Amino acid sequence: MNKIKDALYGFVVGDALGVPVEFSSRAYLKKHPVTEMKGYGSHKVPEGVWSDDTAMTLATMDSIVQKNIIDYNDMADRFCLWRFNAKYTATNLVFDVGMTTDQALREYKQNKKDAIHCGGTDNFSNGNGSLMRILPVAFYCFYKKLSNEEILNIVTNTSSITHAHEISIMGCYIYVHYVINLLQGKNKEESYKIIQKLDYSMFQSSVQKVYERIIMRSISTFSIEEIQSTGYIVSSLEASLWALLVSHNLKDTILTAVNLGNDTDTIGAITGSLAGIVYSYDEIPEDWIEKLKNKEFLDQIILNFYYALN
Repeated sequence: MNKIKDALYGFVVGDALGVPVEFSSRAYLKKHPVTEMKGYGSHKVPEGVWSDDTAMTLATMDSIVQKNIIDYNDMADRFCLWRFNAKYTATNLVFDVGMTTDQALREYKQNKKDAIHCGGTDNFSNGNGSLMRILPVAFYCFYKKLSNEEILNIVTNTSSITHAHEISIMGCYIYVHYVINLLQGKNKEESYKIIQKLDYSMFQSSVQKVYERIIMRSISTFSIEEIQSTGYIVSSLEASLWALLVSHNLKDTILTAVNLGNDTDTIGAITGSLAGIVYSYDEIPEDWIEKLKNKEFLDQIILNFYYALN
């Protein structure tokens, strides 16, 4: 259960740290860096509030808890409970909904299609909206000891609820495998080398090419000026891996990610999930934990999720 707590709390604090400065430029954050958890700013919410990233991750966890399997329509039902009824939020407020996610959930709700056929399939549907919620799937695949083929199938379908383009699917596939490597006890550098050696031949060569800086080169060797921190899934994954690999403790890792600017909450969350596994819950600053809203809900879903996987 500890690793679930490590990862989820790392994720949530990264999200909450990034919420107030979302869309802020790197230049602005260089002058006014995030060093502690604050409120308001980009969104009119108090300190310690999580965004869509955490809400959809909790919805995914809850689906696995309730169904005890991966059920894509049930996941979509729970995403709709978040989007339209504010379930899984910190303060009963839905904000910062991605356009591709919103369109897919409206398609699912209004047209009663199978969830896996609702996601965007064009090049413009490659935001980080499926990457940001795929963490529970990595835990599921790890605990169930699934094969690469089974992992690919689950990742493809889970992503496709909102983001069905191959670029989105490959990004989620890389991240899920990286998390699994960490959960197996490998360090962050070993885990990275393993994802570089994975077979990606099931993806088109043009799709593999967009991940070249991660797969064929070494993302940690790039300078900060070469790292983008946009909502494009490739940039978000690059930024998260980069922040993890160039930093040496949990606090610095998450703050490095958030202070890259732009899509600060999602990149903070993705990076935080990895840093949580690498460094553990105990390394999260106490004041960050104390300021989080609705911690009782987080703790309960972590417990339920652990029992569902065992």
